[in-house]
Amino acid sequence: MLDELIRERRERVFLVLAAVFLGAMTLLNVVGITRFIQLGPLALAVGVLPYPLTFLCTDLVSELYGRARANFLVTVGLGLNFLILAVLTLGDLAPSVPPESMPPWQILQLAEPVALPNGEIVTGQIGLFELIYATTSGAVFASMLAYITAQYCDVQLYHFWKRLTRGKHLWLRNNFSTLLSQMVDSIMVVTVTFGAVYWRGEMAFNTLLVLVGSNYAFKALSALADTLPLYLLVRWLRSYLQLGPNEYAVVVTDPVTTP
Repeated sequence: MLDELIRERRERVFLVLAAVFLGAMTLLNVVGITRFIQLGPLALAVGVLPYPLTFLCTDLVSELYGRARANFLVTVGLGLNFLILAVLTLGDLAPSVPPESMPPWQILQLAEPVALPNGEIVTGQIGLFELIYATTSGAVFASMLAYITAQYCDVQLYHFWKRLTRGKHLWLRNNFSTLLSQMVDSIMVVTVTFGAVYWRGEMAFNTLLVLVGSNYAFKALSALADTLPLYLLVRWLRSYLQLGPNEYAVVVTDPVTTP
């Protein structure tokens, strides 16, 4: 009976962490660069706001469930990226209903010509979905490339530091793995998303640097800020899941010891 209760706890905690991870990543891709906001000196795409949660979740899964579960979660997230891109592409390719049959809020009247991220100039009016697709599809592709590199890098670096420190210094493996992987992510996602705009001469190099710097600064500050919550969550969850300091919650009756 006790084993059954612990197994249920461990699977529920993993499900919650996976849900937060996938939800934050989906928000990044769907909201994407539809709006830029100013947080002090930082210029950020609104979709970046929940993204630091994905690294906190992978670090928690790595710490409590081991590398295999963390890599599995990252792989599921990659599949979800493909699903989002496929749905967006299908919606763009599918024939639209006649304009007169559309609800008024699906058609945007433009006061002046607008240059979309793909270089197309739109005048007069544009469908709401077409605008969302134009502003998010490139960002989804860029985030997929950055995601593959950064998230797997985060998991591998986390366990590298854990082996190197023999399971000690949680703050070190949390911060070093996240800061390095988020630097890779920030550079890749901004350069891939806005690279074509820059090469067309529609964006200054300084603007590109500001976007990369703001993106990374926000993620780095978030990574440093989540150190205390990570310590508190790891301590509480190890007790809640009945895990020893060097055990993973992979098998209920026979936890795997950290190599």
